[in-house]
Amino acid sequence: MLQYASIIMMMLGLYGVLTHRNIIRIILSLNVLEIGLNLFIITVGYNGGIAPIFSLTADLVVDPLPQALVLTSIVIGVGTTAIGLVFARLFYQKHHTLNLDEVGEQA
Repeated sequence: MLQYASIIMMMLGLYGVLTHRNIIRIILSLNVLEIGLNLFIITVGYNGGIAPIFSLTADLVVDPLPQALVLTSIVIGVGTTAIGLVFARLFYQKHHTLNLDEVGEQA
């Protein structure tokens, strides 16, 4: 059930990226897409087990690789969001707008 929610979040993020013309909204839509993807990776990697550190046997443990990938993805996402916001600020300082359609009209 949680996989469907993550797919819906990814689709909403993709829809926002494709339809919005405001740079801040595009960055937020990319973040929603990223959160949906991270949630999907976690739900696919979960098999109903427990953490390996709490189990004495290797019968039913959760694979730690998807969790490590998601943690890495979160760190990369924070960095790319920060860079995107810096570029949005520089764009605003140069063009005095965050709307991409208005910049096309000025040129």
